[in-house]
Amino acid sequence: MFFGKNKVKMVALGRSPLDEYKDTLHQVSKKLRGKVGLLFTNRTKEEVNEWFTKYTEMDFVRAGNKATLTVSLDPGPLKEFPYSMEPQLRGLGLPTALKKGVEVCKEGDVLTPEQVHILKLFGYEMAEFKVTIRYMWDAQSGRFQHMDDDLLESAAESEGESEEEEDDS
Repeated sequence: MFFGKNKVKMVALGRSPLDEYKDTLHQVSKKLRGKVGLLFTNRTKEEVNEWFTKYTEMDFVRAGNKATLTVSLDPGPLKEFPYSMEPQLRGLGLPTALKKGVEVCKEGDVLTPEQVHILKLFGYEMAEFKVTIRYMWDAQSGRFQHMDDDLLESAAESEGESEEEEDDS
């Protein structure tokens, strides 16, 4: 897997048919937008799709995400933190003494940077990290395809089958 600056990846792959490394590879460069990586493998498309469909990791949320559960801190001292962190916790909106307890967030809330920081300090992972395979380029055939093409083809085939079944009835 390769993650890096998209512009560097574009130069390496080729931006046009004139400077591409292999035939049709410049089409991959056109799709490098946002946070994307490249996977180089000798595995089949089916093996790669199956593996990434099953693979997920829990991660910490970011500001602007929605909370997936309600988090409340119980009253009493925060034994998991040293006394020296008290100013930092107070800066995040936590009272110096948790006499009543504090609700950090409710399920469905859009999280602020302060809430996200508190959730991270307390180890609450609410985000699910997944990899979505969007495009594929086959080095042997030089074929570039959008991975949803397979889904569209199989949906069209099943629609065609159901229409045939209706005609037979």
